[in-house]
Amino acid sequence: MTKTIAVIGTLDTKPREFQFVKDVIESLGFDTFVIHSGVFEPGFVPDVSNQEIVNKVDEDIKVIAAQENRAKGTATLAEGMSKLLPELFKKGKFNGVISLGGSGGTSVATAGMRVLPIGVPKVMVSTMASGDTSQYVGTSDIVMMPSIVDVAGLNDISKRIFSNAVHAICGMVDYEYEPNKDQKPLIAATMFGLTTPAIVKATEVLENKNYEVIVFHATGIGGKTMERLINNGYFAGVLDLTTTEWADELVGGVLAGGNERLDAAVQTKTPQVVSLGALDMVNFGPHETVPDKFKDRLFYQHNPSVTLMRTTTDENHKLGKIIANKLQSAGSSTVLMIPRKGFSGLDKVGKEFYNKKADESIISTLKENLTYSETQVIEKDNNINDETFAEEAANQLIHLIKNKEENDG
Repeated sequence: MTKTIAVIGTLDTKPREFQFVKDVIESLGFDTFVIHSGVFEPGFVPDVSNQEIVNKVDEDIKVIAAQENRAKGTATLAEGMSKLLPELFKKGKFNGVISLGGSGGTSVATAGMRVLPIGVPKVMVSTMASGDTSQYVGTSDIVMMPSIVDVAGLNDISKRIFSNAVHAICGMVDYEYEPNKDQKPLIAATMFGLTTPAIVKATEVLENKNYEVIVFHATGIGGKTMERLINNGYFAGVLDLTTTEWADELVGGVLAGGNERLDAAVQTKTPQVVSLGALDMVNFGPHETVPDKFKDRLFYQHNPSVTLMRTTTDENHKLGKIIANKLQSAGSSTVLMIPRKGFSGLDKVGKEFYNKKADESIISTLKENLTYSETQVIEKDNNINDETFAEEAANQLIHLIKNKEENDG
């Protein structure tokens, strides 16, 4: 059966470019499914019109065109694309997707690509691909390819770039991944440089029990990606020992994980063990980039590119309230483990960030606010990186997973 590649494009402003892409795809033996994402009339007939896109948000493309408001038009099409594209994929209309564009075209196309399942081939050729692409890629697996020249016109350079992109998407679509039939249950785990020993030991315990551990670096995008995959049902359990992203979210560090951090496992009732890894610190870039308002705080230069700032007693009190609120309705599928002798490699007796009062602030707040919750709270007289703490965390997670399997029958 011939496979199909969706081509998202502004056929009003770039019909020649997208006709070229369509022709190359079809010359390689694939079908195309063209979606018009521009505001005005297309240069050739697509399979999906721009009106069909904005129908998803109850808008009229003629009204949008008459308003001549580029920002609003782009935002409306992007919102519509985020709803329409996954629906079309579920209907089997295409096997992979490609687009070309500047900032506007990239915003619209990637809004749809981001919500497609991970593993569905996605290629975006963009003038924005050499800069910060986080707003376009998010937690997805979009391949961003620099266009080198503007996506306007066909010339020797642009045709070569577009052809490379076409061959890339065709290769991805043609390839069929065969999942391991003996796939072990997957465990998501969060790690930071200063909680590495805990995860290394916990991973050893879990792997000995025939689980496969997928480690996410708690750098903001790592936590966001993990939350998405938990929601998509990838994991049998979650070992969320490193919740440091909430410190950055609260204080204003560079590795914030967003307000939805800690939501997915609770909402899906996925067994999880949560701890307080690296909540003793907020992350910034080089020291000169730290905001002046923090100039009198305690810092540790982790490396030339990373400056760590110790959280205060007040900040930890607030963090305790946030985490307790997140776990309040988690029920018996969640265990919160508290390491009473420090939250990281820097937060133990004799190290730079050790502050018993600050740590106790978050611990007491958590206990007070989770008093009437079904979430089990376990306190250990350890640093988070102690082997006995990591072993206990892994074993608690295994216990939760087994309980769920028994209850699910």
